[in-house]
Amino acid sequence: MDPVLPLAGRCVLVTGGAKRLGAAIGRRLHAAGADVVVHYHRSAGPAQALAAELEGVRPGSALAITADLRDVEQLPSLVEAALGRYRRLDVLVNNASTFYPTPVGTITAAQFDDLVGTNLRAPLFLSQAAAPALRRTSGLILNMVDVHALRPLREHPAYCAAKAGLAMLTRSLARELGPEIRVNGIAPGPVLWPERDLDPQLKREIVAKTALERVGSPEDIARTAYFFAAEAPYVTGQILAVDGGRSL
Repeated sequence: MDPVLPLAGRCVLVTGGAKRLGAAIGRRLHAAGADVVVHYHRSAGPAQALAAELEGVRPGSALAITADLRDVEQLPSLVEAALGRYRRLDVLVNNASTFYPTPVGTITAAQFDDLVGTNLRAPLFLSQAAAPALRRTSGLILNMVDVHALRPLREHPAYCAAKAGLAMLTRSLARELGPEIRVNGIAPGPVLWPERDLDPQLKREIVAKTALERVGSPEDIARTAYFFAAEAPYVTGQILAVDGGRSL
């Protein structure tokens, strides 16, 4: 393995990989030599643009593929696409997520199914589909959890419950899939604000309650993903908070 490109010859699948944190992770692991499968649902334009960008750096090194992660029947196709193109799968990043408020008294079954479906059910069933391929490569499953898996966020009980389930799933899969597969998680804090408008005063309050008193960046998360993928062969079942001390 090229020490300059420690992930050369390896294949990474990133769900929700077209934008935001998913795109940052894909770019960072690609820069380390990995081939990247960019999953998207509705973000076809950004996904195709990212794949083209990565292909421009290293031809044949990126693929964009669509699937609705809430449909469990579609999940094996993502693994099949990676294997069909690259003949292997080394890292699965369960990054895709839905996030919006569900105040008690307004929660609908559809909202609950959506939030649990993307944040918990999809990571479980996609990990299950990917496990045979990951066993062959002594691979890694990396779940994007949230500091609010342990510290509830007001008006987001369904989302927080789903992420809490993902935190336990991370540890459970580490137990179930070892010794061949490592399973770890990243719990971001205030790194990117939600795409919907957020009250400026609320932003200031969040930053003030963060030990480092500043917002992080997608690159902070991407570097952590790189650590787990390339520099942590003896780490499994761990969830690393990358939150500037927000969870303290």
